[in-house]
Amino acid sequence: MFARIGRFAADHARAVLAVTVLVLAGAGALGFTAFGKLQAEGFADPAAESSLAADALEDRFDGPADLVFVVSAGTGTVDDPAARAAGERLTGRLSAEPALTGVTSYFSTGAPPLRSPDGDHALVTARLADDLGDAGDSRSAVEHLAERYRGTDGPIRVDLGGGAAVGADISDQVGTDLLIAESIAVPLILVLLVLVFGSVVAALLPLAIGGIAILGTFAELSVLGSLTDVSVFAINLTTGLGLGLAIDYALLMVSRFREELGAGLATRDAVVRTVQTAGRTVTFGAITVAAALSALLLFPQYFLRSFAYAGIGVVLIAMLAALFTLPALLAVLGPRVNAGALPWRRHAPTTVSGFWGRVAGTAARRPLLIAAPAVLLLVLAAAPLLRVEFGTPDERVLPTSASSRIVGDTLREDFPGDTTRAVQVVTTGPVEQADAADYAERLAAVPGVTGVQPAAQGQHYTVLTAEESRSEAARQVVEHIRDLPPPRGVDTLVGGDAAVLLDSTTAIADLLPFALGLIALTTFVLLFLFTGSVVQPLRALVLNMLALSATFGVLVLVFQQGWLSSVLGFTPLPLDTSMLMLLFCIAFGLSMDYEVIVLSRIKEAHDHGVGTVHAAVDGLSRTGRIVSMAAVLLAVSFFAFGTSGVSFIQMFGIGTGLAILVDATIVRGLLVPASLRLLGRAAWWAPGPLRRLHRRIGLTETPPPAPRDPRKPVQV
Repeated sequence: MFARIGRFAADHARAVLAVTVLVLAGAGALGFTAFGKLQAEGFADPAAESSLAADALEDRFDGPADLVFVVSAGTGTVDDPAARAAGERLTGRLSAEPALTGVTSYFSTGAPPLRSPDGDHALVTARLADDLGDAGDSRSAVEHLAERYRGTDGPIRVDLGGGAAVGADISDQVGTDLLIAESIAVPLILVLLVLVFGSVVAALLPLAIGGIAILGTFAELSVLGSLTDVSVFAINLTTGLGLGLAIDYALLMVSRFREELGAGLATRDAVVRTVQTAGRTVTFGAITVAAALSALLLFPQYFLRSFAYAGIGVVLIAMLAALFTLPALLAVLGPRVNAGALPWRRHAPTTVSGFWGRVAGTAARRPLLIAAPAVLLLVLAAAPLLRVEFGTPDERVLPTSASSRIVGDTLREDFPGDTTRAVQVVTTGPVEQADAADYAERLAAVPGVTGVQPAAQGQHYTVLTAEESRSEAARQVVEHIRDLPPPRGVDTLVGGDAAVLLDSTTAIADLLPFALGLIALTTFVLLFLFTGSVVQPLRALVLNMLALSATFGVLVLVFQQGWLSSVLGFTPLPLDTSMLMLLFCIAFGLSMDYEVIVLSRIKEAHDHGVGTVHAAVDGLSRTGRIVSMAAVLLAVSFFAFGTSGVSFIQMFGIGTGLAILVDATIVRGLLVPASLRLLGRAAWWAPGPLRRLHRRIGLTETPPPAPRDPRKPVQV
């Protein structure tokens, strides 16, 4: 099959490139409309009790405030005549805004909960009008309000916060961060590509494939954004993963093509052989990454599903570009792929690395001496996972200078009676007065509850607590409230920030075994089809889980315990459950991608009669340089997100980059050859029935052996 693809791409190269350009133009035009369709929410389970409570509040009681305007007195208090007059003017202007409804102001009501005890701050709350339309219209309305009202107005200063403002600020921050990250990553990656390939023309090919993958996925997100909810954070994954996979696939394909040219093959034959070998590896790697990402479709939060939409799309598009467009480019370029060679790289390019061959040979000669310290290091790095805490994002993921972050900090510190963070209890119908009073008393007796405000004939209870809404203590308050018998004749729904966190964590925890099982099963099946062994998939799963556990342990130290927080500029918080699940799927998929790259050359040598240990050393010597360089380039792409002003984006970028480097060095360079030496011939074992099954359905297309470079003998 892959040989036929190679022949098609080589024989119809100009037609393939013309179709690619036309498709790319259409995808670009459609893709740039995606940004206005994506949303900054999606962390909650829509079927959870907290979501149902929020829907009931919205339908029956107009819901909680979407926006909170914090009015701060420049001097004195908000009750001083000048500050009060300015506050009253602000209230009047906000009440006249067509985008707002339900404006409630301290300056018009005098309600004590809307004033801080020291008098430095006062609140004006409001809801967005129901007729604003989609998420883009809501975000535009919030941005318009922020532009008009945020800042200093005579004797007062106004900051805009609340859920809608946090979403708008995060979306704006993501857009800004994306430009910064790409402005750092793309030039740096281009320089590194030139150094790696040794020529300018070859270095531009991964960027071309990356552009195709990114624009194509933007178009996909635009279509999906018109049909369903899609998170704006899928943009970050699209750019980082699209560029990274393009580098992986192009590095593998171009290196193999240059190797075949160096072996004396004509351009067309080199293209066919490249697709036949490296193209097969790319396909298996892409399917493995896509299979890992497909587990995200199991979760109810559209934040996670959005990453499956983007990730699967960008992987498959990058794979198709690598299988068709890139071979067509190579067929047109031929030996000119080496044009623009660096002065010190005039010699014929080679993929063989003496360094990685020596590393693999050492690990194979002394497997226990090499593997034991490496495993111990990974286990020690994973130890902080024993103290992990989980959370959901709030405004504290933003920089302290963001207006919505300022509002959130002010509400936490100066408004102990703030109802925007309270536990909300909604009944399914009216409650008799005596039953409502009895239920309110029982709510007030719950440990951690500081006050209860019943409303609407006992159908709505605002439960105040001194606990931080994202804390374990607040989650226990929610559980205690849910355990209370409801008032006579009705049921209750418990919502609020703490309930959302509890329900989101529970939803992920309940589905996690199925997601991990799906990932393990698909990985096992794919690697079995690739190798014909049942031992190789098990080895790969164990090593990858060990490396990922070590990465997660480091993330606990950095983002939960606060190591490097002053350097990176974030607030230490419990780790976002959804982002951890995403990071696991991405990092696991990429690690399996590298597994396939390395294992392909090991199996190729093994199929030609080379012993397991010699095959491992030969495979590492021929792929170690490719994998390590691809890992460095991909890590740069993800590490660039460490400059983000959104802390969970920082965590995702740094965590993914770290996982990639750990996998490409410790796992591929040391543990793979050491484990293969320890396993010996058993590494390729499979029961008889499965061996016969693999001979029938295994995806094997092994070409004749390539000439071995006599300058690079395999030694163990």
